[in-house]
Amino acid sequence: MALILHAGKANKNVFKTLIAAEYTGVEVKLAPNFEMGVSNKTPEFLKMNPIGKVPVLETPHGPIFESNAIARYVTRLKADNPLYGSSLIDYAHIEQWIDFVSLEIDANILAWFRPRMGRAVYLPPAEEAAISSLKRALGALNTHLASNTFLVGHSVTLADIVTTCNLYMGFTHLMTKSFTSEFPHVERYFWTLVNQPNFKKFLGEVKQTESVIPISKKPSQPKESAKSKPKDEPKKEAKKVEPAKPKPEAGEEEEEAPKPKPKNSLDLLPPSKMILDDWKRLYSNTKTNFREVAIKGFWDMYDPEGYSLWFCDYKYNEENTVSYVTLNKVGGFLQRMDLARKYAFGKMLVIGSEAPFKVKGLWLFRGPEIPQFVLDECYDMELFEWKKVDITDENQKERVSQMIEDFEPFEGEPLLDAKCFK
Repeated sequence: MALILHAGKANKNVFKTLIAAEYTGVEVKLAPNFEMGVSNKTPEFLKMNPIGKVPVLETPHGPIFESNAIARYVTRLKADNPLYGSSLIDYAHIEQWIDFVSLEIDANILAWFRPRMGRAVYLPPAEEAAISSLKRALGALNTHLASNTFLVGHSVTLADIVTTCNLYMGFTHLMTKSFTSEFPHVERYFWTLVNQPNFKKFLGEVKQTESVIPISKKPSQPKESAKSKPKDEPKKEAKKVEPAKPKPEAGEEEEEAPKPKPKNSLDLLPPSKMILDDWKRLYSNTKTNFREVAIKGFWDMYDPEGYSLWFCDYKYNEENTVSYVTLNKVGGFLQRMDLARKYAFGKMLVIGSEAPFKVKGLWLFRGPEIPQFVLDECYDMELFEWKKVDITDENQKERVSQMIEDFEPFEGEPLLDAKCFK
């Protein structure tokens, strides 16, 4: 019995298996005439996967669902398959990257994609959180790929197949060139992989999206209100127009979309000459002559009317007696600051060669004060003393430059670690 894959043709989770099969030399056929929403609701399909999700692989030994499990199965059909590396540590690293990309990249791309497609409720703060988490994950991937052509070893592995297929949805629907340019090694990696013959056979000519997909209409809304036709105010009558007519539906989406108002008061501030993403990009891409290029660029960009700078000092440094606990404490703080990623840049320094270690930071925030939503939602804020930077004071200005630069020794002491929030 041939291996039959039940799913539509243009599904990134299907591509994982088809590409793995191509590298492995295993024949996998797509189920003929598969129609999503029909074929996966039949009793025969539900016996293979009771919740009706695709893809499902039909094998001589029984069905398999979940795309990564299917891709793993197909890969393992060939003994000593190079897609699983050449050693136990290769195998572990391949599994590591499959888990990483599934949990940190694919999950956040879907959290951004599904609400815009009308498959989940669209909430601007939730979208912002997903994008922030995605950027953090892409940053980690970018760092690894700075010195590696492939994720593991020197040739394509299953980790590369899964990663590329998950990035495919982002590149083709959500992540524009201006978004991905912050991650040049991820870009190089993606375009290298999608142009490999075994990838190109199924993905075709891949083109990066020029814009983020718009927020879709909610399909069920018009039908819902069509049930009752009381003589209501005009707004409700618009709802009752039959689903086939696009105008009322579009009007309704339009009414819900303005929920960006509670989205963030910082978006209502007058435009600033400082573009935060430009600064973050300059910071990330400057590898030499940091003082002359990045620090000078920062002060050239800085807009004291649109942004404010703040020093922070941890109140309880006497507790910082174990280095890794102190580093984890700072890392946790930066994770909880994710909600401000669109509006902030930060440096956190852990100072000292022996305990107790000092924790000091520098933060750039949009607006003249620390945003209220940060104070309200990030409980770590109260663990620090905050002082606004006076940039007319040359000593404070130099301290800002040194903190951005990770200057060492800082205030006479070595740095244990320096973490950046961007």
